[in-house]
Amino acid sequence: MKKLTFLEKYNAIGKKDSFYEGVFVTAVKTTGIFCRPSCRARKPKPENVVFYDTSQEALQNGFRPCKVCNPMEKLGETPDYVKRIIKELHKDPYLRIKDYDLRQRSIEPSQIRRWFKKHHNMTFHTYQRMLRINSAFNSIKKGETITNSAFDSGYESLSGFNESYRSIFGEPPTSANEKSVLNIVRFTTPIGPMFACAGSKGVCLLEFTDRRMLETEFKDLCKRLNAVILPGENPHLDQVQSEIQEYFSGKRKKFTVPLHVHTNNKPLRLETRTQLEL
Repeated sequence: MKKLTFLEKYNAIGKKDSFYEGVFVTAVKTTGIFCRPSCRARKPKPENVVFYDTSQEALQNGFRPCKVCNPMEKLGETPDYVKRIIKELHKDPYLRIKDYDLRQRSIEPSQIRRWFKKHHNMTFHTYQRMLRINSAFNSIKKGETITNSAFDSGYESLSGFNESYRSIFGEPPTSANEKSVLNIVRFTTPIGPMFACAGSKGVCLLEFTDRRMLETEFKDLCKRLNAVILPGENPHLDQVQSEIQEYFSGKRKKFTVPLHVHTNNKPLRLETRTQLEL
């Protein structure tokens, strides 16, 4: 990204756009506070603003982090209690965590519902159901009967399983061999949270979660690959997260994660707030 002028930076904070996350921080002389470019706080006057490249520079110059946007934390960081639950569900997709179970863990059900709705655009219980359907789909693809796959995945009736399956895939379980599944994961980086999608051949999508038209991009991907996007385990997703973490820590310059090219023979590319490119 080219070096921004003071005016370009100042205009960026007015838009409250996370596109510039990680590019600079805004320090306000009158309050002694520094913020992310996307902070929701009232925009300061230009004569009171100083821009720094990093939070560390702002701290060294005597500014303290804003309590509204928390610039010292990763943008969109997943809370530890959500990380633990997601890890538990991925380890055992047939596990059903209900509101009672959440309260037993001192977690308010409405809190976790809001988090999943905001960051995955689905309810917590829908997320669990999709994990179970994903496991059943893979079981059917491997040759298991639909009936066994349905009951093994925790459904109490075949009709209930068929209805859930059709609501996600748009087709009955008997058409499983004609469809494929793309697994999706949400993870955080120093410059904002991202979504990654991957199938058996490799990573086919890598985008920041605030990307405009992302929902359209998901639909186009599913159409091109005749697939459905579901949460689930995938070694390519593990690898891309690891390599991106190494990239930001300065330990990696080239990426080796397999890519599944799916449009016009163009490579998967991340055209956003850094020079990161796959």
